[in-house]
Amino acid sequence: MNRSNFLLLATLAVAANQCVAQTPTAAERTAAAAAERERAAMQLNLEHPLMPIGTAAPDFSLKGTDDKIHTLAEFSKGKVLVVMFESVHCPVSENYEERMRGLYDTYHSKGVEFVAINPNNPKAVRLDELGYTDLTDSPTDMKIRVRDRQIPWPYAYDGETQAIAQKFGAVATPHVFIFDQHRKLRYEGRIDDNQNEKLVKVHDAQDAIEALLSGGTVAVPHRPAFGCSTKWLSKSGDVEKETARIHAEPVELKAASVSDLTALRTNDGDKVTVIHFWSTAAPNGQKDFEDLQTTYRMYRGRSYNFVTVNTDTTANTAKATDFLHTQFASSKNLQLTPADLKTVQSAFASTWRPNEEFTAVIAPGGKLVYAHKGPVDLLEVRHAVLGNFTDNPHYPGQAIYWAARRK
Repeated sequence: MNRSNFLLLATLAVAANQCVAQTPTAAERTAAAAAERERAAMQLNLEHPLMPIGTAAPDFSLKGTDDKIHTLAEFSKGKVLVVMFESVHCPVSENYEERMRGLYDTYHSKGVEFVAINPNNPKAVRLDELGYTDLTDSPTDMKIRVRDRQIPWPYAYDGETQAIAQKFGAVATPHVFIFDQHRKLRYEGRIDDNQNEKLVKVHDAQDAIEALLSGGTVAVPHRPAFGCSTKWLSKSGDVEKETARIHAEPVELKAASVSDLTALRTNDGDKVTVIHFWSTAAPNGQKDFEDLQTTYRMYRGRSYNFVTVNTDTTANTAKATDFLHTQFASSKNLQLTPADLKTVQSAFASTWRPNEEFTAVIAPGGKLVYAHKGPVDLLEVRHAVLGNFTDNPHYPGQAIYWAARRK
């Protein structure tokens, strides 16, 4: 069996072992389909061959989140160099951030250098691939992730040309490459053998570092990486197809009653619900509406419900409807009269004018976990949503990851 087929079969085996034997929900079926697409994409990405063991580390010059240019020479004094391909959007990469921090905290003081590289081009990432993140893979969003999670190692961006990722043959995030003191590749692949940290039995990256620090040989120099496939710019056509599908979705605005809104506020069922009250007269309303529609398209494959409530008078119904069409707003869109709005507000323990925005995030069962009057703080909305999703067996650890978010 050649190495490429071995990589694919081993990746499938790991993923299969991580699944839970139970009747899947609709959201879990969606996640399973997404995981299968990722595995298929990783197979296709073998057009970028893996760097062979023993290869000298390629030079690079990449801008980091600290706005500095990072090069291979910068890490020349280290006894071992760990190059980590990771991304912002991928739930597997997110789940491994703390484990990589553990390796950094243990070995950086012992002469091991660490650098992370994001290989993804945001133009090649569909919105429905962002269901487990608050951010994209753009350089700007990378800075936010580093700040929020207090990531201590240099984090550089290769998404513009992806030239370095191609030299390494990085098939996924996360994917680690570990070089000896002479900067020869001695290990590449996964970090350990299970996304679920409680079930880890083999600590591949740690074992490789220990072996190199002691002057020994890495016993197993290759373990297939698993995670989210590298988002090569050549796949940006998938994003264009997704955009076309979004633009073809139906858009409508329906009249709503107080009882309709009361039912939404109660939020029986298993979905996290976001309700956004808006008006065509609200300052900054268009930008906020666009951002929330984007968020809807990111999370709608999960147990998520997004409802917009227009608070214009019925005389402005046509104007509100036209606005929804310009936004391709295929979410559930309701219209509530200003008179009924006063009655509804008591259920949200707040008051706001008909031409003001108001945004609420409601957990399953009706707990109000976020409520804000005025312009939307998009990241706070997304954090409230992500923090109230239940864990998915395909990405175990996400609930812990968002609950442990550092502020």
